[in-house]
Amino acid sequence: MTGKPDNGKSENGKSDTGKSDNRKSDSGRPEVEVLRSNAVLPHGLPFPDGVRIDNFVILSGQIGVQPGTLTLMPGGIEPETRQTFENLRLTLEAHGMRLADIVRVQVMLADMAEWPRFNAVYLEFFPDAAPARSAFGATGLAFGARVEVEVFAVRR
Repeated sequence: MTGKPDNGKSENGKSDTGKSDNRKSDSGRPEVEVLRSNAVLPHGLPFPDGVRIDNFVILSGQIGVQPGTLTLMPGGIEPETRQTFENLRLTLEAHGMRLADIVRVQVMLADMAEWPRFNAVYLEFFPDAAPARSAFGATGLAFGARVEVEVFAVRR
């Protein structure tokens, strides 16, 4: 007896390779996993990185905090936006993914007048303007952030 369940997964629900194997559960329902890594936010906060449903990943909103802190990147919308996308990259990489796996971006701006400056930085990360996206103005973003970004990705 190896101590592993008969489904080929270890006791922690991972395949023998250590990665989630993205199979449907025995009931045929989608496999759902809460993702946590501490890649960006300090340990102990009640914010998961996101949720994986089979190969589909929804990340929690990211803001431009310096990794390991709750301190926003200083300098305004451009450096904050750049740090936001670096944080998304770090979070995706912690779960075996990359920015190219993003299929949808949802942007919240504290001031829609900053859209052109946000968009200039966005194009540094997505030069062909893909993936699909939407944006809206919001008041009261966490920690006084100028921008918050949520993404949906597909593990390929």
